[in-house]
Amino acid sequence: MAVVIVWLDGAFGAGKTTVADELHRRLPDAMPFDPELVGYVLHRSVPRAPSGDFQDLPLWRALVAEFALGLRREYGRPLVVPMTLVDPVVREDVFGRLQAAGEHLLHVFLDVDAEELRRRVQAQVVVAHDAAADASARAFRLAAVDRCVAARAHVPAGTLVLDGRLPTAELADRVLAVLG
Repeated sequence: MAVVIVWLDGAFGAGKTTVADELHRRLPDAMPFDPELVGYVLHRSVPRAPSGDFQDLPLWRALVAEFALGLRREYGRPLVVPMTLVDPVVREDVFGRLQAAGEHLLHVFLDVDAEELRRRVQAQVVVAHDAAADASARAFRLAAVDRCVAARAHVPAGTLVLDGRLPTAELADRVLAVLG
């Protein structure tokens, strides 16, 4: 059974995008898919969720799954998806839709302790050329650290949990080993 969607999960600052970039380098046929872009469209188009988090919009979850399925149907290529999904309801909704459509999914959780995550988020430029938006995004990410770290205890069975402090190349090696 070939895995065709690699979902890189973990806290903000865990290294999802960096590992995704390395996987794309090594798997040139794989397509990138960033569900955050779906969230940006919804923020511009519909009333915001009371929490301010677009993942709390059922429409976001449906559109993310349908977009991924559309990419798979149209192009027939593997997907690499770096996206934090620490809320079990959100994760089960998105993953359930993908699996119900017959897609094979490798869920990878990059595990990093809270102190290291805070250090990484503080060092990142989240939104270039917009200091206010950068500060807001950083504050959102920092506020989510404890919730994201706690999510490690509740990842679904079959999740590949990796130490996100390992070098990027080694993390990609471990994902590729599972993919075969």
